[in-house]
Amino acid sequence: MALSLHRPRKADRAPATAHPAPAPAPAEAARAETEVPDRLTAAEPAAATTGRGGRVYTVQRIGAFVVAGVIAVFGVLGFANGLAFFSTDGEQILGLSSNGLLSTISVVTAVVLVFAAFRSPRTASTVMLVIGALFLVSALANLAVLNTDWNLLAFGLSNVGFSVVAGAVLLLLGAYGRVSGNLPADSPYARASADDDVSPVSPDEFPSTPAEFAAERAMRDAEVAVVQHVASFEQRRRVAAMSQVQTRKERREVWMSFDRARRDA
Repeated sequence: MALSLHRPRKADRAPATAHPAPAPAPAEAARAETEVPDRLTAAEPAAATTGRGGRVYTVQRIGAFVVAGVIAVFGVLGFANGLAFFSTDGEQILGLSSNGLLSTISVVTAVVLVFAAFRSPRTASTVMLVIGALFLVSALANLAVLNTDWNLLAFGLSNVGFSVVAGAVLLLLGAYGRVSGNLPADSPYARASADDDVSPVSPDEFPSTPAEFAAERAMRDAEVAVVQHVASFEQRRRVAAMSQVQTRKERREVWMSFDRARRDA
C-alpha cells in the first residue's frame, strides 16, 4: 500500500496580504505637528547667542558675574569678621568700611545679580540698570549722613567712591548694546520698524507707456481737484472708483478703463 505524500503547490497557498500601517490618530498627528515648532522655539535662544547678539549677551552676563563676585566677597568677609549689625563706626574690609547690615545687603545684591545672569541676558541687563542706579542713589544718600547717627551702613568716603564706580559700571554693562538711538539690525534689543513690514513695490506698479503716464497726470489732477472741491462730475466719479482698489497699478487701470469706455461709446 503506497502512501502518497505531496506538498501543496505555491499557487494553492493563500497569498500573504500586507497590512497597511495604521494611520496615526488625530491626537498623535497634532502632537507630531507641534513637536517641530517646539523644537524651533527651543532653538531660538541658541540662535540668539550668535553674532553681535551673542557678544552683547556674553558681556552682560560676565559683567553681572564679576560685579556679583566682588560684592559677595566683601559681604562674606564682613560676616566672617563678626561685624556688629547696626554699628555706625564700621570696620575695614578690603579697604572699605562695613558692618553687619552692609554685609547682608552686599550678599543679597550679589545673589540677585547671579540669579538674573542665569535667568537670561535680558534680565541681567535690566537688573544691572536698576542696581546701578540704586548704587548711585546710595552713594549720594550716605554721603549726606557721613559721621552722623544716621549712617546705618557705616559708610566712609571710600564706600561712597566705590558705590559711584560700581554703579557706573553696572549702568554701562546693563546698557551695553541696548540703549542707543540707532541700534544695528542684528542687535538682540533692536525692534523691527514699521518700514520693515512694507513689501517692496514691483516694477509694474510704475507707468511705462505714454498712455499710462498721461493717465497718471490726469489721476493726480483729478485727486487735487476733488480735495479742492472744484472737481467735475466725471473726475469725482473716477476718483470714487479708484478708491475701491489698493495698488497704484490697479488705480491706473481703473482710470484707463473709463477712457476705453468713452472711446468705445
